[in-house]
Order: sequence, then C-alpha cells, then structure tokens
Amino acid sequence: MRHGMFPLKAIMLSAAVMLLISSCATLSGNGVGRVKRYTIESEEVPAQFDGFKVAFVSDLHYPSLFSESRLSKLVACLNREEPDILLLGGDYVTDNDSVGVLFDALGTVETRFGTCAVWGNHERNNKGLVAQAMQRNGVLLLEDSVFVIADEGASMYVVGINDSFSFDSLDADPCKALPQDAFVMMLAHTPDYAERSSTTADLVLSGHTHGGQVNLFGLYAPVKNSIYGNRFLSGMNETADGAVVITTNGVGTSRKKARFCVPSELVIVTLERNIP
Repeated sequence: MRHGMFPLKAIMLSAAVMLLISSCATLSGNGVGRVKRYTIESEEVPAQFDGFKVAFVSDLHYPSLFSESRLSKLVACLNREEPDILLLGGDYVTDNDSVGVLFDALGTVETRFGTCAVWGNHERNNKGLVAQAMQRNGVLLLEDSVFVIADEGASMYVVGINDSFSFDSLDADPCKALPQDAFVMMLAHTPDYAERSSTTADLVLSGHTHGGQVNLFGLYAPVKNSIYGNRFLSGMNETADGAVVITTNGVGTSRKKARFCVPSELVIVTLERNIP
C-alpha cells in the first residue's frame, strides 16, 4: 500500500512545484516569472537600428496577483535591460485607485525613445483616468496612430490600434499609409487583429490571451480568449500573410487570480538587420 501511494505523492509534489514556478514571480527577482527574449531579423531594419531593443509589457491588471513590490522589481528589471523603447499592450489595472500608482512607476523606466501604449478591453470604463495618468508620465497613447522612431536620417514605425476587437479598426489601419519598405511594429491588444486585418506590419505585439493563464502541462488551456484557438495563444507565430505575431502571457491575472504552467513575463525583442 505504501509503495502504491508513492507515485501519487510524487505527482502531487511535481504539480505543486510547477504551480509555484509558474505563478511565483518572486523566484526570478524581476517581478515576473520570466523574461522572454526574441530576435527578429529583417532587411527592413535600418543599419542605424541594428540591435534595437524593444521591451513589451501587457495585461498587468494591477494589482491582481501583481503586487506593488513586484511592480518595483519589474521597473528595476526594465531599467537594467536598458530598452530603446517600452511598449505597453493594454489592460492596466483592476481598479481606478491603482491607476496612478501603476503609471507613476512605469514613468520611471528610462528609454531612448520613450514609451508608447494602446488600450485593452479593460479600459472601456476608465479611459479618461488612464489617459491622464499616461500623459502625466510621458506615455504616448496611440489610437489608430503612428509613432516615428527617427535617428540619423533613418526611421522605423510603431502603429497603435485603438480597438483591436472592432471591425471598424480594420479600415483605419495606419499601416496602409506607411512606406512599403519600412520596418513597422504594431501594438494590438488582441493577436486576432493581425490575422483579421491582413496587416502589412512586420511585427505585431499583442496580449489579451494571458497564454491561457492556466495550461495543463502545456497540453490544454481551458480558456484561450482567441477565435483562433491555440494558434496565437502564446509565443511567436505568423499570420497567413507573413506578419510575425508575438503574444505575451502578460503580467497580472484577470477573473481567477491563478496561473498554472503559464508564467507571467516581460518580453524583450531585439531587432537585427539582415541582408540576404
């Protein structure tokens, strides 16, 4: 009987360890479960921007499971990374009292080209309050608009989609007015937008899915928050038209305050010039 119980205990212990690793951001000392790194190579990246570093944060849902001490650690981690630009993907707070604390902290992140942000679906009832906090801390809100990253005569672009759930935004896609040979990064809260819009952006950064937030050992996520199922659930994928989509697991939690096998994360993307 004792020998028969051992495998069950081992399985329970393994599950507990996985839960701890996937949900406890204090283990990394960065305020999040992990720093996820990607490298994007493109001939459209100007030589002046070879090695350009993008930090991407989405779905903080502050505070949820993302406490003030973790926020401080995340800000410190961002400053250690020394990104050229910080991009924010929406769904910022769980209550209005947290708006000022969150953006006052994010406003201390030092970057070469500043911070850009878009709305998530959770900002529908407090846009005015969030917009004020962004403006006070130098965060540029992109609402179907473009930020030009310019240096020594070279340019790249950040496009921000106002409402990535709306079919109206498909017609307002600012990418259509940009040079075809330009390197374009897009912020769209839901990754579904990239596929639905057939965007010409080179790189789309999205959140919203939380990576499922709960995933049974990488085999099954009960909640996907995407009409495409697992296709854009997490990580780096491509649309049918060849746009690269990076979907982050996000930082905080919504609905249920739990993560399992889906670590919270900060995304760092390095752009490299690639001449075929």
